[in-house]
Amino acid sequence: MFRGLYAGASAMLVQEKMLDVAGNNLANVDTAGFRGRIAVNKSFPTLLMEKLDGNPGETYPPKPDRLKKRELIGSAAFANVLSETVTDTQGGAMRVTDAPLDVAILGEGFFAVQDGLGNTFYTRSGHFVLDGEGNLATHNGHLVQGLGGPVAVGAEAVSVFINAGGQVIADGVVVDQLQLVEFESPTYLRQEGKSLLSETEDSGAPQPVEEPRLASGSLEMSNVNVVTEMIRMVEANRAYEAAAKTVSVQDEMANRLNQTYGKA
Repeated sequence: MFRGLYAGASAMLVQEKMLDVAGNNLANVDTAGFRGRIAVNKSFPTLLMEKLDGNPGETYPPKPDRLKKRELIGSAAFANVLSETVTDTQGGAMRVTDAPLDVAILGEGFFAVQDGLGNTFYTRSGHFVLDGEGNLATHNGHLVQGLGGPVAVGAEAVSVFINAGGQVIADGVVVDQLQLVEFESPTYLRQEGKSLLSETEDSGAPQPVEEPRLASGSLEMSNVNVVTEMIRMVEANRAYEAAAKTVSVQDEMANRLNQTYGKA
């Protein structure tokens, strides 16, 4: 009987996480370069065998030869868990700003930026500015990386813009070339806040984009679809309510069982 309690509680936890993911996507619907997250659910036995064997996608029950030294204790096929969240790699809508330091990537690729501690992140947001020292930076203060490191334009530059090939041009002189990279599996990039991403073992190491193509004076906006996320929130809410009802029924049944046989 208590297996039903565990299944219901597990479902409630999953739906709670689903709501968090959808809520975060909706909160960043106007964030330039933001790529939505997709929640991936799996049954607990499947996830357990993946963790033990390191074979993503292994179905349940696992192959017999994988169980030579293991014994499954019962089954809990209805116990789902939130396995992971992955990046939605679909491109976002383009917005023309005509700002000289705004650029949008056409096709695959990410800009490389660096924080004050030397940590490198990747972003699709090309909403850049010049900081107080004349470096090309994001609005959050991350330094934009060029082929020679941080792009130093100089505080004295009068006219600065980025052309379609990714070259940063100040007063008619090419200062640097923006560093654009791509990943073998970008869906496994880890989100580090708003539009920042970092590499993971599953995403692979960054590789330079051979022929970068940019749209000058434009920004790629978030790829979040408001309607889709609202539907996901409604579905998660309904599923959460159903799971909560299951837990309540199981609890009531357990209480009646105790009252009936506890007196005997």
